[in-house]
Amino acid sequence: MSSVQSSGAFKLGDSVVNRLGYGAMQLAGPGVFGPPRDRDAALAVLREAVESGVNHIDTSDFYGPHVTNQLIREALHPYRDDLVIVTKLGARRGDDASWLPAFSADELTRAVHDNLRNLGLDTLDVVNLRSMFGVHGPAEGSIEAPLTALAELQRQGLVRHIGLSNVTPTQIAQGRQICEIVCVQNHYNIAHRADDALIDDLARDGIAYVPFFPLGGFTPLQSSSLSDVAARLGSTPMQVALAWLLRRAPNILLIPGTSSVAHLRENLAAATLDLPDDVIAQLDQIGKAGVAGQE
Repeated sequence: MSSVQSSGAFKLGDSVVNRLGYGAMQLAGPGVFGPPRDRDAALAVLREAVESGVNHIDTSDFYGPHVTNQLIREALHPYRDDLVIVTKLGARRGDDASWLPAFSADELTRAVHDNLRNLGLDTLDVVNLRSMFGVHGPAEGSIEAPLTALAELQRQGLVRHIGLSNVTPTQIAQGRQICEIVCVQNHYNIAHRADDALIDDLARDGIAYVPFFPLGGFTPLQSSSLSDVAARLGSTPMQVALAWLLRRAPNILLIPGTSSVAHLRENLAAATLDLPDDVIAQLDQIGKAGVAGQE
């Protein structure tokens, strides 16, 4: 059994995927804009991920833009039958690399067709609608119009399943009145735990939760407790952070990203890391401090 498979599996739409997946964002250039520094290395990471048992890849056509999807197609097409590719809509990139909302029905339709073309697919497995009411975190606002437009594209057969990203519990409830929601992708990690209650609610309903920035994102996680535990277990702090997420709830699917094969292997090895109960208690203190800092 590979390390990826030992992390367990969970339902994502009509598929069951290994809980440790791969996020393609870092394959684009600096600031998630433009081509990768090393195209061959980017292709190698994608191939290594799938060969290692990863069957859930997260991407978006606004990474680059178009760069990561084109890399995925070049590296992996024709795709393995069990590979689920999840993409995101709701934003576009300015010429200055800025992130701009793209929420209209016309923009969402164009984005679906761009994703289909660049990935070489007839139907997108899962599409997450990313709320842009808050750029760095969720903010309230109605998602009825864009989600209704996306649900229409689903009825046309261009999208198989729909998820939500960067959303509040109110928006999730609104979304579930419009169409089936198979996953939620929000900012969450061992130090940023605002979604604790939401994760448990989604788990009860069999809905996957996919934390973005599971290792801190553009500001990597740093904690003396994390470092102490890693030294005790003979692992790295980031492996401990990933293992904690796998332990946190059965519906959590991880998509750590990297442009390095060595770093990919390190991330995937986190699936075999066993965290004793006393270590979990120690690590939970990081989250309590993080929640306190958000209040």
